[in-house]
Amino acid sequence: MFGLFKKSVPAPAPAADRNPAEEPQGASEDPTEARQGWAARLRQGLKRTRDTLGRQINNLLKVGARIDENLYEELETVLLTADVGVEATTFLLESLRQRVRRDALSDASQLHQALRDALIELLEPLEVPLNVAAHRPFVIMLAGVNGAGKTTTIGKLAKYYQQQGKSVLLAAGDTFRAAAQEQLSVWGERNGVSVIAQANADPAAVIHDAYSAARARQIDILLADTAGRLPTQLNLMDEIRKVKRVIQKIDPAAPHEILLVLDANTGQNAVAQIKAFDDAIQVSGLVLTKLDGTARGGVIAAIARTRPRPVRFIGVGEQLDDLRPFVAADFIDALLGGASNE
Repeated sequence: MFGLFKKSVPAPAPAADRNPAEEPQGASEDPTEARQGWAARLRQGLKRTRDTLGRQINNLLKVGARIDENLYEELETVLLTADVGVEATTFLLESLRQRVRRDALSDASQLHQALRDALIELLEPLEVPLNVAAHRPFVIMLAGVNGAGKTTTIGKLAKYYQQQGKSVLLAAGDTFRAAAQEQLSVWGERNGVSVIAQANADPAAVIHDAYSAARARQIDILLADTAGRLPTQLNLMDEIRKVKRVIQKIDPAAPHEILLVLDANTGQNAVAQIKAFDDAIQVSGLVLTKLDGTARGGVIAAIARTRPRPVRFIGVGEQLDDLRPFVAADFIDALLGGASNE
């Protein structure tokens, strides 16, 4: 019923038959070392935004500077420049004003911690890790516009879950572009996982076949690609709705997660994409990619105020390990901490 796209590597053995010695490399990675390594990559990845936001904030909130309306206006400009957005900027400034009144602050340097606290309050509700243990196979459907990094994200997610000791299967549901299927096949070979694909096939049929294969092989996680589309392409948005309906016919609870992949370089347009895709397919989580290529990483704050959805993962580079779960405090520390010393 289902076919493998071009050269396909064998599927992983069912969980019960696995040899612990054959688990993917990285599954036993030391958590402390992994966290420290990721913190360094995150800090480097956010350098462009930190140079725009962190440095300017440090310049404003320096020892001896007065807390007055001019300071608030300049801080507002800095936040808006980093794509924090009007609503989030208003929230942050009001939080600072309240702290100033409550604690009788007078020196601008005293606002550093207040700003960090306000950002954490704003972003922590988005820090909701994805729990994939409730279903098997756990079906993650990925959506997004062309160029957002969707297929690359699938490759990175495959590696991430392999490091957790999970078996993974990929579904090449972007049948509108042959290059997308080829790219996914490359990621499959790189990670050592199978890719279910069919040339010139209906996307929903491909993902249906992939689900059947995942269930037969006792796969833990099925990552299903879909065709990239603009929110204004109504016919294509209908197609992605169809993919969701087909999955639900074979498993009413699936897809168990609908991840929208967003390119951080698009700034405020990312918020518009969330609204459009959420209205169409009920987005349950976000992946924010290419944070290393933009000076406007503050868009996460805009998302938190305008269309809050859990940010499951963020990406800050091209390496397989450059995609990790979003942790608000780590993100803010990499964004603001020590910028003046660099």
